[in-house]
Amino acid sequence: MAILSKDEARDIMQKVVNMSGADFCEVNLSGSRGGNIRYARNTVTTSGEEQNTSLSVQSSFGSKTGTSSVNEFDDESLRAAVERSEELARLAPDNPEFMEPMGPQEYGESQTFYESTANIQPDQRAQMAYDSITPSSANDLVSAGFLEDEAGFEALMNNKDLFAYNQSTEVEFSVTIRTKDGTGSGWVSRDYNDVNNLDTGSASQIAIDKSIGSRDAVALEPGRYTVILEPHAVSGLLRYMLGAMNARTADEGRSFMSKVGGGTRVGEQMFDERVNLYSDPFDENVPVTPFTGSGMPLEKTTWIENGVVKNLAYSRYWAKENGVEPLPGPSNAIIPGGDKTTQQLIADTERGILVTRTWYIRMVDPQSQLLTGLTRDGTFYIENGRIKNAVRNFRFNESPVIMLNNLEELGRPMRTDGNMIPPMKIRDFTFSSLSDAV
Repeated sequence: MAILSKDEARDIMQKVVNMSGADFCEVNLSGSRGGNIRYARNTVTTSGEEQNTSLSVQSSFGSKTGTSSVNEFDDESLRAAVERSEELARLAPDNPEFMEPMGPQEYGESQTFYESTANIQPDQRAQMAYDSITPSSANDLVSAGFLEDEAGFEALMNNKDLFAYNQSTEVEFSVTIRTKDGTGSGWVSRDYNDVNNLDTGSASQIAIDKSIGSRDAVALEPGRYTVILEPHAVSGLLRYMLGAMNARTADEGRSFMSKVGGGTRVGEQMFDERVNLYSDPFDENVPVTPFTGSGMPLEKTTWIENGVVKNLAYSRYWAKENGVEPLPGPSNAIIPGGDKTTQQLIADTERGILVTRTWYIRMVDPQSQLLTGLTRDGTFYIENGRIKNAVRNFRFNESPVIMLNNLEELGRPMRTDGNMIPPMKIRDFTFSSLSDAV
């Protein structure tokens, strides 16, 4: 029962709505079916499959709201869930920010579902693990990886005639490959909606090369360096910034988007003019479900254009308070870049540091977006357009706002973490201390 068709989901949710005696009734129904395989020390350690389907019903009397969940869908279980949510709603305090559910909405079609991924079998997972383990073992290295695939659906309905439904698939792969003495480490990750795009062997070769190349790392003095950040390293640094593209936190003075004296920085040139950032649920490379959990439609939205902030996200409540239209936050992040690969960026660099991965990132100051974190799994010194040697990992203290003003060059975007992110060449990136991480 994990993946219900559109009609099956509609029928179950309509039953729940019909059972409701609340002023407002909202139903969320979702399910997934998937599997995984994990390996360490070049040997598969665990594998499995699971499936889940659950329904939650939210009942409201005025601005009092209660929620109940259930994973059995016979009439008795559904009725019990409705009655429980209504009981809780009557006991709840009034919510001063309550918003009535929306009426019917129009949603675009996003290509998020692929039969190839939905039909993955255990022997396919085993083969993909084998394709990663075998070259690692052949190079006398030690691999530890994880592959996970999932197919699922999500559906929404309320008693104001809103209905939304979408199916999606995703496969994620990551592997760390180390030298047997533990002094060298390489890492790579891949994620796709369509498993046919995933080649674990070629991906693992990247980690193998970095593992071998990162032996005998040399310590460099911390300081400011020109860096080439690979896409995943960029993604880690931008995650907090994307979450802060929010009008309310800016209006309340809690964000790097807050203007001194009040208001937001929409319309300001905050970044290098080559920086563009938008989200698009219908992008063929990084498609996402075209609606939010509350049923708001998602559309292509520009957040930064030629370095200028164009939009901030508005919840329905905050939009009402400010007399504007609501705007959901970024559903994905797409940053157009150039045509150069990471290797070509290296070839054009006289001196610098290549960073494979940023890790253990924490916020230091939300109002400046100052972050701290570590490099790991392959950090290298570049001299005269070539990798000269591995260097010990660093702790960094850097703000993506400053980083995107110190932009030297953008490379060719690639998918990472469900986003399209280019490698970036950045000047004056701040490394604050050395790290013992490998």
